[in-house]
Amino acid sequence: MVQAQSQPLTFEEYLDLYPEDGGIYELINGEIIAVNPRGDHEEVIAFIVAELNFQIRRQQRPYFLPRTCTIKPKTLYMGYKPDIVVLDQRAIPEEPLWKPASTITQGSSVPLVIEVVSTNWRDDYGHKLTDYEALTIQEYWIVDYLGLGGRRHIGFPKQPTLTLCELIDDEYQIRQFRGDDKIISKTFPELTLTAATIFAAGRTL
Repeated sequence: MVQAQSQPLTFEEYLDLYPEDGGIYELINGEIIAVNPRGDHEEVIAFIVAELNFQIRRQQRPYFLPRTCTIKPKTLYMGYKPDIVVLDQRAIPEEPLWKPASTITQGSSVPLVIEVVSTNWRDDYGHKLTDYEALTIQEYWIVDYLGLGGRRHIGFPKQPTLTLCELIDDEYQIRQFRGDDKIISKTFPELTLTAATIFAAGRTL
């Protein structure tokens, strides 16, 4: 059980107090928050992981996808457990917290980070987007397979949308993909997936 805190936890305290019950927890505004993903959410993650690992092997890229990883943003009192992180093996030796805590502190280590949207969609479209941008992570996907995000993010009528944020001149430039749109990724230029194919992974009958 996560105990209520009288004052915001620092990132270092979050790592020290991280529950050892096998759950997934993030640090949000100094509070340890449990992440409770749905089954279909996990199916979408598994599908994307399989596709990206195939691309990494086929293109012989120096990347890997850790089973679990923490990202330490520049913002105080925050710590994220992204759904999918692509790491550059060549940059890992420069990460001081990788070996002791599986933690990434530098955007140069992360070619791509992906969040699959659930009920906490405000985090994915809000502070995570700005924090990943500030950390200079080159590419960020928001996979909203149920169309849960606010109208200001995905329009109206709301529909499943993959929002791809690419860092250009230190700012994210945003493109959105729906239906049969082919995903255009700078990190994986040979990817042939459509948005609909990804979204379908979360709709197993």
